Formats: sequence, C-alpha cells, structure tokens
Amino acid sequence: MLIKNAKLYGQDGIWDIHIKENKIFKITPAEQAAVPADEKVIDVNGKMVLPPFVEPHIHLDYALTAGTPRWNQSGTLFEGIQIWSERKKVVKETKEEIKNRAIKALQMQIKHGIQHVRTHVDITDPSLIGLEALLEVKQEIKPYVNLQIVAFPQEGIYSYPKGEELLEEALKMGADVVGGIPHYEFTREDGVRSVQKSLELAYRYGKMVDIHCDEIDDEQSRFVEVVAAEAYKLGMGELVTASHTTAMGSYNDAYTYKLFKLLKQSKIHFVSLPKANLHLQGRFDTYPKRRGLTRVKELLEAEINVCFGLDSIMDPWYPLGDGNLMTVVDTGLHACHMTGYNDIVTALNLITTNGAKTLNIQDTYGVKEGNPANLIIIDSSSEYDAIRCQAPVLYSIRNGEVLVETIPAETELNIPLFVNK
Repeated sequence: MLIKNAKLYGQDGIWDIHIKENKIFKITPAEQAAVPADEKVIDVNGKMVLPPFVEPHIHLDYALTAGTPRWNQSGTLFEGIQIWSERKKVVKETKEEIKNRAIKALQMQIKHGIQHVRTHVDITDPSLIGLEALLEVKQEIKPYVNLQIVAFPQEGIYSYPKGEELLEEALKMGADVVGGIPHYEFTREDGVRSVQKSLELAYRYGKMVDIHCDEIDDEQSRFVEVVAAEAYKLGMGELVTASHTTAMGSYNDAYTYKLFKLLKQSKIHFVSLPKANLHLQGRFDTYPKRRGLTRVKELLEAEINVCFGLDSIMDPWYPLGDGNLMTVVDTGLHACHMTGYNDIVTALNLITTNGAKTLNIQDTYGVKEGNPANLIIIDSSSEYDAIRCQAPVLYSIRNGEVLVETIPAETELNIPLFVNK
C-alpha cells in the first residue's frame, strides 16, 4: 500500500508513506514517480495522517445501559453507583448480552478512528461475569483494537464484601490493570489502604494501575498524593494512572504547589474526562458552580502526562456519548481554558501520543518507519482546522488494511451571494 501526498501531524511538508508486510516500510518526500500497477494507492491530497486515537478510559460493561432500571435524576456520581448496584440485582444479563453491548460500543469507537482502548470492568460482583465477557471480547476484537482491561472495584475494595479477594481473582483471570476507587471507601483510612493494596497487587502480579481517584468536589479528598507517593516508593510510576482527580480543581494553590513536586517525581499519568465530569461534578454547588475538572493545563505545563477520554457511552453516569474523541477534545479545551493557539495545534496529543504513554504502548505507536502500519487519515490539512472543525476520520488503517473509510458530507449552498466566492 502507498499513501500519497500526506501531511504528517506536527510536521511540515508533504510525504508518501510506503507500507509493506503490515509495517511502515519508509516515509519519503512526496514525488510523482510511477506506482506499480498492483499496489493499492490512497492519494490523500494533503490531508493529515496521524497515529490512531487512544481511548484511555471507558466502561464497556456499562455501555448502552442508561435508563435501566431507572434514570439518574440527580446527575451525580453517587446516584450512578447506586443505580448500577440496583441493576446488578434486578437485571440478570447473560455473558453474550454483555458482550453484544460492549461490541456495539467498540464499533462506535472504531468508526471514529480509535484502535487502542482501556476499559474498566466492574469486579464487585461475585460472578465476575462482566470480566469474563470482556476477556472474550478482548480476544475477538484483537485484529482491530488493542484492548486493555482494568479490574475495577466499582463499589470499593473494602466497602464491598470480599472486594479484595475479587480484585485479586480478577488479576488471576487475566485483567491487565489494577483499579481502585478510594474516595468511595467508607473512611479515609480505608481509601488509603485500598490504594496501597492496588499498587501492592500490581507490583506482585506485574500489572499496571489505573485508579478512579478523587472524583469528587471535596477539596479534602487527596488520595492522588497517596497514589503518587506509593508509585514513587515502588519505582513504578510510569505504569500508574490517576483518572478523574476532579477534586484537584478545588485544592488551594499552596497545597497544589507542594503536590505537583511529588507528581513530577512520581512520573504517574493522568486521565481527564471532560464531558463526563462536567456533567457529574458541581451538582452539590449552588453558584458559582465548579467545572469539576482536574488542572489539565497546569499539569501539562509542568510536563506531567495528561490525556483525554470519554468515560461513558449511555450509562447511569452519562446519558450521551458516541465514541467520538474529537468532541471530547473540543469540550476539554473550552472547559480548561486551553484555547490559545499553541494549545489548539497540539491538542491532538491528548488523544494520541499522551494516551499511548498512559497505556504504555508508546514503543510501537506512531507513524514511524518500522512501526506497525496503524494510522488514521482525517479530513483536515492543518492541526488548527482539525480542532476548529472537529475533522472526521476518513480512513482508519490497521496492519496495512483499511478498517474504516468515510465519505465526507458535501453541502451545496443555493445562495447567489456565495457563488464563486
């Protein structure tokens, strides 16, 4: 395969990308030389090529369950957890039904250029049926998507009966990442203990860590310091992620200054979920209402890795979502006051390279010679316009094969004023 006349994300010039045996064989300045008749050619006419989008935080076992057994009327995180707990008791899904929902959600993501997904799976269920379902999905979807599974104790490691045992069993069954939710445990002491247990298990089993951390507006929720400190002590910070950390938006600046020193030393990653947390947070405020997001801009300025994710597709926590990360970037830039020019033209990092670092796949990720031929082509010739217009994905290519091809909509304005303008 030959991809001709491509603009590479973040680079000047126009390039030809030569693909052989599922790899990016070479990247050369664009030329008009003859192409062998038997070679597939995609002439992108200056459109942008970049590595596939990375979804670092989704809940595929929850997808498409909004409204069952009831809707989240308060819009709060805590009512969402309560509804999910009720659902597990009254809706007895089969493994195939869970798989079907997850696959439908993955189809939405694939359509939008996503090829790498980290999904959290609730393991506070003695049957562990959700985990069984997603482990099977992981194998079935492998030719198209790299799927990581987080063993996520939705109702707590210590606030749920035998939560600790279920978490360890999930790792033995094949979960890739250890989860946690310290702000939902009964006490701060239990929350600290849960973080320590998650990292201890990850260290022992050779797993990564991704903690739902401080997803609350309480400025006293400070489990992120525990995550960072434990990761630093164990020397495994590059394998550790703190997701949400919305309480950081309420921390005082003196404490935050001290915290950032630890975060930098620890090398942990951060996932921000702009759409979901704008929806969930600030629900207990009157006015002014907090945005409920972590300090994305400040973390990036401190050279701490941050990426964006969607979190949910139609579940008890978030009633919307269709897998499109470009809309997440748009929302996040606005909510985080990141609409300066430099913020805009580098914003795609938040759903590409930064996410790859979080998932620890950066060694084989990127449009580089020798890497797997995994890439997407979007309908834009500039980084700025890609964000401004939320450019759709024209092609998604994996191992040198076209997974997705989209024909852009064409609009004709029947207004004389605009003719030939």
